Amino acid sequence: MDRKIIGVISDTHGLIRQEALEALKESELIVHAGDIGNPQVIESLRTIAPVVAVRGNMDNGQWVDSLPKYEIVQAAQTCLYVIHDLNDLDLDPVAAGFSAVIYGHSHRPSIQLRQGVLLLNPGSAGPRRFDLPISVALICLEDGKLEPMLIELAIATGPKNK
Repeated sequence: MDRKIIGVISDTHGLIRQEALEALKESELIVHAGDIGNPQVIESLRTIAPVVAVRGNMDNGQWVDSLPKYEIVQAAQTCLYVIHDLNDLDLDPVAAGFSAVIYGHSHRPSIQLRQGVLLLNPGSAGPRRFDLPISVALICLEDGKLEPMLIELAIATGPKNK
């Protein structure tokens, strides 16, 4: 039985929360779907597992020059496509043979299945935006099957700004 845990995070915007690191601690690989914010975010994630990251629309500066706009990740018997904004997807994931498309940008956590391809947005693990949850995701790969799970992070909050 071949089992692997992939942690998925996006839209940190320079903020790496201890709760996010805790939620991802069992990961054997971490995928960051962009809007990273600064290289320290990647370094923090690398203390847990190897990291694959793509550039988001808000990632600026010389440090992002080495980040691709999309990445293909081979994990166990599956092939994952990572992109920041799903609207920029310019290929057919079914025809390309991808098991999943991992993306961010909207800050809205989502798990969808389209024509047998998993579309996964872990939501935002960075600063809260509107009333959207702070979240990450895990994908359990077992015998070629993908089992995604969204994890809403318990974040202590003060009074809401009006």
